[in-house]
Amino acid sequence: MAMKINKTLPSPQELKAEYPLPDELKELKKRRDQEIRKVFTGESDKFLVIIGPCSADNEDSVCEYVNRLSRVNEKVSERLILIPRIYTNKPRTTGEGYKGMLHQPDPDKAPDLYAGILAIRRMHLRAMEESRLTGADEMLYPENRSYLDDILSYEAIGARSVENQQHRLTASGMEIPVGMKNPTSGDLSVMLNSVVAAQSGHRFIYRNLDVTTDGNDLAHTILRGGVDKYGTSIPNYHYEDCVRLLELYEKKDLKNPAVIIDANHSNSNKAYKEQIRIVSEVLHSRRMNDGLRNLVKGVMVESYLAEGRQDIGENMIYGKSITDPCIGWEDTERLIMKIAEEC
Repeated sequence: MAMKINKTLPSPQELKAEYPLPDELKELKKRRDQEIRKVFTGESDKFLVIIGPCSADNEDSVCEYVNRLSRVNEKVSERLILIPRIYTNKPRTTGEGYKGMLHQPDPDKAPDLYAGILAIRRMHLRAMEESRLTGADEMLYPENRSYLDDILSYEAIGARSVENQQHRLTASGMEIPVGMKNPTSGDLSVMLNSVVAAQSGHRFIYRNLDVTTDGNDLAHTILRGGVDKYGTSIPNYHYEDCVRLLELYEKKDLKNPAVIIDANHSNSNKAYKEQIRIVSEVLHSRRMNDGLRNLVKGVMVESYLAEGRQDIGENMIYGKSITDPCIGWEDTERLIMKIAEEC
């Protein structure tokens, strides 16, 4: 048989009963969600900074990072909303490599999805309880988001998933902002079509249920750059790219037009230090054009305790990425303070 069953996994309801969200954290998330919503609806002019490791690979180092972020948040909260990236599943272009904590709670051991599901909920809960910040994750597997849907304040749909029907329909039933990245081809129409689908109501099958959704008015775009047919990165964070997106938005009947600029991936060609310059250029573009100031709601930055990346193995550096390279903590803190001054 080509597929074998390894283990029956707990239902989302069973996992939430085992690791419940305390009432005080429910209230915290409610407040944070409302504050973030107001940015997308234009009621608040705060700027979003979605920042953190490429992949959340270790509970202790991730929570230390988020706790540091919380202390910085106290200094910039009048201007910014910091949303920690706690990404627990990673898309792999060839299917090879580390697929995130959901698959491997211990990166140097074999995959264990049962342990992974428990590990990602425990980590998100711990980070939220200690830092008083609610986080972001990637919706790589639509059916799995039910394990975390009471915790997250932001979700992203990646470049390889944005054309998938189940991702779009699932996003239409979410009550938090969901960002649709442009596909790896860089095609903006695909990304915008995904937003149209997510903002519309649908009826479909979800986790063996017949469900109906109302549409998500906070569905929006994320510019992350693309690649041409030769695999060369083509950034799309420049002023002209943002203006083009604004023009495309104006041709569509969409609620709360918004874009988040992903400073890494194909926008930086994974030259992680470039993220600092790219963010600066994005802020400059917003200052030069009122339309862009209203459209560009925030940036996405890959950052961790130690800069760069490392391979999985012995003598690994604590708080250093094992997937894409990230800027380190000192650069992170300086960048956040600069954004607060300039946005």
